[in-house]
Amino acid sequence: MAKVKPFKGVRPPKHLVEHVVSRPYDVLNSDEARKEAHGNEKSLYRIIKPEIDFDPSTDEHDPKVYEKAAENFKLFQENGWLLQDDKDHYYIYSQTMDGRTQYGFVIAAWVNDYMEGRIKKHELTRRDKEEDRMKHVRVNNANIEPVFFAFPDNEELAEIIEKVTKQEPEYDFIAPDGFGHTLWKIGDEPTIKKITEEFEKIPHLYIADGHHRSAAAALVGAEKARNNPDHKGDEEYNYFMAVAFPASHLKIIDYNRVVKDLNGLLPQEFLDRLKENFDVEEKGTDIYRPNKLHNFSLYLDGKWYSLTAKPGTYNDDDPIGVLDVTVSSDLILRDILGITDLRGDKRIDFVGGIRGLEELKRRVDSGEMAMALALYPVTMDQLIDIADSGNIMPPKTTWFEPKLRSGLVIHKLD
Repeated sequence: MAKVKPFKGVRPPKHLVEHVVSRPYDVLNSDEARKEAHGNEKSLYRIIKPEIDFDPSTDEHDPKVYEKAAENFKLFQENGWLLQDDKDHYYIYSQTMDGRTQYGFVIAAWVNDYMEGRIKKHELTRRDKEEDRMKHVRVNNANIEPVFFAFPDNEELAEIIEKVTKQEPEYDFIAPDGFGHTLWKIGDEPTIKKITEEFEKIPHLYIADGHHRSAAAALVGAEKARNNPDHKGDEEYNYFMAVAFPASHLKIIDYNRVVKDLNGLLPQEFLDRLKENFDVEEKGTDIYRPNKLHNFSLYLDGKWYSLTAKPGTYNDDDPIGVLDVTVSSDLILRDILGITDLRGDKRIDFVGGIRGLEELKRRVDSGEMAMALALYPVTMDQLIDIADSGNIMPPKTTWFEPKLRSGLVIHKLD
C-alpha cells in the first residue's frame, strides 16, 4: 500500500513564480540553462544547474559547483524568493498542452516504498547519474525537483481533484514553451486525511519519469536513517517529493532514433535487408507517421517509408517482446546496423517526439545522420505491465510531455 504524507512546501511568492521556476535539470545542457537564466538572478537554474554561475570550462561535477547550489538555495530563502509554508499541505498541480490537461497530487512518498519495490520502476539507472543527484540532495538537504509518478485511477481522488480545482489557484501561468501550469494548495484536515487514506488503498505507484531522481532521493533518505542514532521513522528525510498523476491522464509520446551511417550498406541494400522482416512501402517526400503498433516510419535518402513488422517478428504475449523499441532494436539496429549498446554507441542519437518528425528529416537532410526511424508510442498500459512483471524497458523508450516545472514546490528533509 502506498504511504504518502503532506509536507510544508518551500515555494516562490505568487508574484515571483514565473521568475523562479524552470525546466527540469536533465532536459537541457549547461549552455542552454545559462542562456535561459541570463539576467535573472532568481532562476532556479542557479540551484539545479549551478555550474552556470561559473566559467563554462568548469566541470559541472566539481565539488564547488554542488556547494554553490546549497549557497544559492540558502540565498533564495534569505531573499524571500522561496518561502516555506507554515503547515503541511498536499498540492494539486495541473499541466495543459494542446488543449489536454492532466492533474497530479504533489506528495511526499515513503522511501521504504521505493526500497521495497512498492514504487515500481521500468528503467535501469546509471550509478554516475544517481551519484550526481545524491550529492545534490545531500548538499541542499532537500528534494529541489519532484519525481513524476503514475497511479491506477481512483474515484475518490478524482472527486478531490474536481472539488479543489474549482477553487482559486495559488499559481496559474503559461510557460515560455506555451504549456499551462496551475497549482492549488490543500490545507484542510479532512481532505488531507482523505488523500492519505486513498493512497493507502493503492498497491503500487509507478515511476513515469525521473528514475535517477527517485533513486537518489530514496538512497539519501535511507542513508540519513542509517546515520541517525536516534532514528524513529517519522523524520522528514524518510519521504521524498513526487507529483502523482492518475494513469488515465498521462500520454506517452514517441521517442525516435537517428543513425549516423548504414554500416557499410548502400541505401538500396539497406532496404533489401529490411524486407526480410518488414513489409516496406515507399511513401514519397511527405512526412509519414507510424499509425499503429508494429508500424514504423523510416526516412532515408530524401524519402519516407512505411515499415510493418511481419508476423513472427514480435511476441504480443511478452511485455518486452511486444514493444516496437524491442523489434526495431533487435531487427534493425542490432542485426543490420550493428548497434548493440543503445546507451553508449555514438552512432545513434534519440529525438523526443515533442520535436516532431520534421526534426528527423532535418538531421538526415543536413548530412549529420544517414537515416531516421520513428516509432509508434508506448502506452501507459504497456508501461504498467512491464513494471508489474518486474521487467525493464529498453533504453530511450518513453518520452513524457509536458515535463514537470521545477521550483513550484520544494521539499526540505528536516
